[in-house]
Amino acid sequence: MLHPQARRALEAQAAETPVHHPDFDVARERAQDRAAALAAPREPVGEVRDLDAAGVPVRAYLPQSRPTGVVVHLHGGGFVLNDVEVHDAAARRLVNRSSMAVVSVDYRRPPEHRFPAAPDDVSTVLAWLADRGLGEIGLGADLPWFAHGDSAGANLALVAALRHPGRFAALALIYPFLDPELSGASFETAGDGFDKEQARWYWEQYARSRADFEDPDLAPLRSDSLDTLPPTLVVTCEHDPLRDEGSCWRPGSPRSG
Repeated sequence: MLHPQARRALEAQAAETPVHHPDFDVARERAQDRAAALAAPREPVGEVRDLDAAGVPVRAYLPQSRPTGVVVHLHGGGFVLNDVEVHDAAARRLVNRSSMAVVSVDYRRPPEHRFPAAPDDVSTVLAWLADRGLGEIGLGADLPWFAHGDSAGANLALVAALRHPGRFAALALIYPFLDPELSGASFETAGDGFDKEQARWYWEQYARSRADFEDPDLAPLRSDSLDTLPPTLVVTCEHDPLRDEGSCWRPGSPRSG
Protein backbone atom coordinates (compact mmCIF):
# COMPACT_ATOMS: atom_id res chain seq x y z
CA MET A 1 0.00 0.00 0.00
CA LEU A 2 1.34 3.42 -0.95
CA HIS A 3 1.89 6.08 1.70
CA PRO A 4 -0.64 8.96 1.41
CA GLN A 5 2.20 11.38 0.55
CA ALA A 6 3.28 9.10 -2.29
CA ARG A 7 -0.31 8.89 -3.55
CA ARG A 8 -0.60 12.69 -3.61
CA ALA A 9 2.68 12.95 -5.50
CA LEU A 10 1.48 10.43 -8.08
CA GLU A 11 -1.81 12.30 -8.50
CA ALA A 12 0.06 15.55 -9.12
CA GLN A 13 2.44 13.83 -11.53
CA ALA A 14 -0.43 12.37 -13.55
CA ALA A 15 -1.22 15.84 -14.89
CA GLU A 16 2.34 16.39 -16.12
CA THR A 17 3.62 15.69 -19.62
CA PRO A 18 5.66 12.43 -19.52
CA VAL A 19 9.27 12.71 -20.62
CA HIS A 20 8.79 10.47 -23.65
CA HIS A 21 5.87 12.54 -25.01
CA PRO A 22 6.70 14.63 -28.12
CA ASP A 23 5.56 17.78 -26.29
CA PHE A 24 7.99 17.31 -23.39
CA ASP A 25 10.43 20.23 -23.31
CA VAL A 26 13.71 19.47 -21.49
CA ALA A 27 14.76 23.13 -21.24
CA ARG A 28 11.38 24.19 -19.85
CA GLU A 29 11.37 21.35 -17.30
CA ARG A 30 14.87 22.27 -16.14
CA ALA A 31 13.88 25.93 -15.76
CA GLN A 32 10.74 25.06 -13.79
CA ASP A 33 12.63 22.73 -11.46
CA ARG A 34 15.31 25.34 -10.89
CA ALA A 35 12.75 28.06 -10.15
CA ALA A 36 10.96 25.80 -7.66
CA ALA A 37 14.27 24.99 -5.95
CA LEU A 38 15.23 28.66 -5.67
CA ALA A 39 11.89 29.41 -4.00
CA ALA A 40 12.21 26.58 -1.46
CA PRO A 41 13.62 27.10 2.07
CA ARG A 42 17.28 26.20 2.62
CA GLU A 43 19.11 25.33 5.81
CA PRO A 44 22.07 27.52 6.75
CA VAL A 45 25.50 25.87 6.66
CA GLY A 46 28.97 27.09 7.56
CA GLU A 47 29.96 28.23 4.06
CA VAL A 48 28.93 27.74 0.42
CA ARG A 49 31.27 28.39 -2.50
CA ASP A 50 30.82 27.95 -6.26
CA LEU A 51 34.11 26.85 -7.82
CA ASP A 52 35.63 25.83 -11.13
CA ALA A 53 37.03 22.31 -10.85
CA ALA A 54 39.28 22.21 -13.91
CA GLY A 55 36.38 23.24 -16.11
CA VAL A 56 33.58 21.47 -14.23
CA PRO A 57 31.36 23.68 -12.01
CA VAL A 58 31.04 22.48 -8.42
CA ARG A 59 29.42 23.85 -5.31
CA ALA A 60 31.29 23.24 -2.07
CA TYR A 61 29.54 23.28 1.30
CA LEU A 62 31.27 23.42 4.68
CA PRO A 63 29.64 22.56 8.00
CA GLN A 64 29.58 24.90 10.98
CA SER A 65 32.12 22.71 12.78
CA ARG A 66 35.37 21.14 11.60
CA PRO A 67 34.47 18.65 8.82
CA THR A 68 35.08 14.98 9.47
CA GLY A 69 35.20 13.98 5.79
CA VAL A 70 34.42 15.00 2.22
CA VAL A 71 31.32 13.80 0.36
CA VAL A 72 31.28 13.99 -3.43
CA HIS A 73 27.58 14.38 -4.24
CA LEU A 74 26.13 13.44 -7.64
CA HIS A 75 22.56 14.58 -8.24
CA GLY A 76 19.85 12.45 -9.81
CA GLY A 77 17.46 13.29 -12.63
CA GLY A 78 17.87 10.53 -15.16
CA PHE A 79 21.19 12.08 -16.23
CA VAL A 80 19.06 14.69 -18.09
CA LEU A 81 17.38 16.85 -15.44
CA ASN A 82 18.35 18.70 -12.24
CA ASP A 83 21.59 20.45 -11.29
CA VAL A 84 23.43 21.68 -8.20
CA GLU A 85 20.79 24.37 -7.63
CA VAL A 86 17.93 21.89 -7.64
CA HIS A 87 19.87 19.73 -5.17
CA ASP A 88 21.07 22.63 -3.03
CA ALA A 89 18.61 22.02 -0.20
CA ALA A 90 19.45 18.31 -0.12
CA ALA A 91 23.19 19.03 -0.09
CA ARG A 92 22.75 21.42 2.82
CA ARG A 93 20.85 18.80 4.79
CA LEU A 94 23.60 16.30 4.06
CA VAL A 95 26.21 18.72 5.37
CA ASN A 96 24.34 19.45 8.58
CA ARG A 97 23.49 15.83 9.36
CA SER A 98 26.89 14.35 8.51
CA SER A 99 29.19 17.17 9.72
CA MET A 100 31.12 16.62 6.48
CA ALA A 101 32.04 18.92 3.65
CA VAL A 102 30.01 18.27 0.49
CA VAL A 103 31.18 18.88 -3.06
CA SER A 104 28.17 18.85 -5.40
CA VAL A 105 29.16 18.25 -9.03
CA ASP A 106 27.37 20.06 -11.88
CA TYR A 107 28.22 17.42 -14.49
CA ARG A 108 27.26 17.80 -18.14
CA ARG A 109 23.89 16.36 -19.09
CA PRO A 110 22.35 14.81 -22.18
CA PRO A 111 20.96 15.18 -24.72
CA GLU A 112 23.42 18.05 -25.27
CA HIS A 113 26.31 16.05 -23.77
CA ARG A 114 25.92 12.30 -24.00
CA PHE A 115 27.88 9.50 -22.33
CA PRO A 116 30.70 9.51 -21.26
CA ALA A 117 30.58 13.27 -20.55
CA ALA A 118 29.06 12.87 -17.06
CA PRO A 119 31.44 10.21 -15.65
CA ASP A 120 34.37 12.01 -17.28
CA ASP A 121 33.35 15.20 -15.46
CA VAL A 122 33.23 13.32 -12.16
CA SER A 123 36.73 11.95 -12.79
CA THR A 124 37.93 15.47 -13.58
CA VAL A 125 36.56 16.73 -10.27
CA LEU A 126 38.23 13.91 -8.34
CA ALA A 127 41.58 14.71 -9.94
CA TRP A 128 41.10 18.41 -9.18
CA LEU A 129 40.25 17.71 -5.55
CA ALA A 130 43.34 15.55 -5.10
CA ASP A 131 45.59 18.05 -6.88
CA ARG A 132 44.50 21.40 -5.45
CA GLY A 133 40.75 21.47 -4.84
CA LEU A 134 40.86 20.44 -1.19
CA GLY A 135 43.27 23.28 -0.53
CA GLU A 136 41.07 25.79 -2.37
CA ILE A 137 38.12 24.73 -0.24
CA GLY A 138 40.24 24.85 2.91
CA LEU A 139 40.15 21.14 3.67
CA GLY A 140 42.90 18.88 4.91
CA ALA A 141 44.35 16.20 2.66
CA ASP A 142 43.93 13.60 5.41
CA LEU A 143 40.12 13.66 5.39
CA PRO A 144 38.35 10.49 4.19
CA TRP A 145 36.37 10.73 0.93
CA PHE A 146 32.88 9.41 0.33
CA ALA A 147 30.61 9.34 -2.73
CA HIS A 148 26.86 9.84 -2.55
CA GLY A 149 24.21 9.93 -5.27
CA ASP A 150 20.55 9.27 -5.95
CA SER A 151 19.12 7.51 -9.01
CA ALA A 152 21.34 8.49 -11.97
CA GLY A 153 23.66 10.18 -9.48
CA ALA A 154 24.07 6.85 -7.70
CA ASN A 155 25.07 5.34 -11.05
CA LEU A 156 27.75 8.02 -11.41
CA ALA A 157 28.95 7.52 -7.82
CA LEU A 158 29.29 3.78 -8.40
CA VAL A 159 31.11 4.31 -11.71
CA ALA A 160 33.48 6.78 -10.02
CA ALA A 161 34.36 4.21 -7.36
CA LEU A 162 34.97 1.55 -10.02
CA ARG A 163 37.09 3.91 -12.11
CA HIS A 164 39.12 4.99 -9.08
CA PRO A 165 39.52 1.97 -6.78
CA GLY A 166 40.65 2.86 -3.28
CA ARG A 167 39.63 6.50 -3.62
CA PHE A 168 36.53 6.39 -1.41
CA ALA A 169 36.15 5.16 2.15
CA ALA A 170 32.48 4.29 1.50
CA LEU A 171 29.58 4.84 -0.91
CA ALA A 172 25.90 5.70 -0.41
CA LEU A 173 23.69 4.79 -3.38
CA ILE A 174 20.06 5.90 -3.12
CA TYR A 175 17.64 3.97 -5.41
CA PRO A 176 20.40 3.58 -8.04
CA PHE A 177 19.59 3.70 -11.77
CA LEU A 178 21.91 0.99 -13.10
CA ASP A 179 20.39 -1.27 -15.75
CA PRO A 180 19.74 0.12 -19.26
CA GLU A 181 18.13 -3.19 -20.22
CA LEU A 182 15.36 -2.59 -17.64
CA SER A 183 15.41 -6.26 -16.72
CA GLY A 184 14.20 -5.94 -13.12
CA ALA A 185 10.82 -7.43 -12.30
CA SER A 186 10.08 -4.40 -10.12
CA PHE A 187 9.29 -2.42 -13.27
CA GLU A 188 6.23 -4.67 -13.56
CA THR A 189 5.37 -5.03 -9.88
CA ALA A 190 6.27 -1.57 -8.51
CA GLY A 191 6.16 0.77 -11.48
CA ASP A 192 4.10 3.44 -9.75
CA GLY A 193 4.75 6.77 -11.43
CA PHE A 194 7.78 5.63 -13.43
CA ASP A 195 7.35 3.01 -16.12
CA LYS A 196 9.64 1.34 -18.62
CA GLU A 197 8.85 3.86 -21.35
CA GLN A 198 10.06 6.71 -19.17
CA ALA A 199 13.12 4.85 -17.98
CA ARG A 200 13.99 3.83 -21.52
CA TRP A 201 13.75 7.48 -22.66
CA TYR A 202 16.34 8.54 -20.08
CA TRP A 203 18.77 5.81 -21.13
CA GLU A 204 18.29 6.72 -24.80
CA GLN A 205 19.13 10.36 -24.07
CA TYR A 206 22.25 9.34 -22.15
CA ALA A 207 23.77 6.71 -24.46
CA ARG A 208 25.28 7.56 -27.85
CA SER A 209 24.03 4.21 -29.17
CA ARG A 210 22.92 0.84 -27.83
CA ALA A 211 26.56 -0.26 -27.94
CA ASP A 212 27.10 1.94 -24.86
CA PHE A 213 24.70 -0.30 -22.93
CA GLU A 214 27.55 -2.83 -22.75
CA ASP A 215 30.01 -0.35 -21.25
CA PRO A 216 30.53 -0.71 -17.45
CA ASP A 217 31.01 3.05 -17.26
CA LEU A 218 27.34 3.36 -18.27
CA ALA A 219 26.00 0.06 -16.90
CA PRO A 220 28.20 -0.55 -13.83
CA LEU A 221 26.56 -3.87 -12.95
CA ARG A 222 28.44 -5.23 -15.98
CA SER A 223 31.76 -4.46 -14.30
CA ASP A 224 34.02 -7.34 -13.31
CA SER A 225 35.55 -5.14 -10.58
CA LEU A 226 32.69 -4.91 -8.09
CA ASP A 227 34.97 -6.65 -5.60
CA THR A 228 37.12 -3.48 -5.48
CA LEU A 229 34.32 -1.40 -3.97
CA PRO A 230 34.50 0.00 -0.44
CA PRO A 231 31.66 -0.53 2.08
CA THR A 232 28.50 0.51 0.25
CA LEU A 233 25.05 1.47 1.52
CA VAL A 234 22.31 0.80 -1.06
CA VAL A 235 18.88 2.24 -0.28
CA THR A 236 15.84 1.00 -2.22
CA CYS A 237 12.11 1.58 -1.79
CA GLU A 238 9.25 -0.93 -1.72
CA HIS A 239 7.21 0.75 -4.46
CA ASP A 240 10.16 1.84 -6.62
CA PRO A 241 10.58 0.31 -10.09
CA LEU A 242 14.35 0.65 -9.58
CA ARG A 243 14.18 -1.58 -6.50
CA ASP A 244 15.56 -4.67 -8.22
CA GLU A 245 18.50 -2.77 -9.72
CA GLY A 246 19.69 -1.93 -6.23
CA SER A 247 19.08 -5.35 -4.73
CA CYS A 248 20.47 -7.72 -7.38
CA TRP A 249 24.10 -7.31 -6.33
CA ARG A 250 26.25 -6.76 -3.29
CA PRO A 251 29.63 -5.02 -3.08
CA GLY A 252 32.56 -7.40 -2.83
CA SER A 253 31.14 -10.01 -5.18
CA PRO A 254 30.43 -10.31 -8.91
CA ARG A 255 26.91 -9.68 -10.14
CA SER A 256 24.63 -12.67 -9.75
CA GLY A 257 21.47 -13.15 -11.77
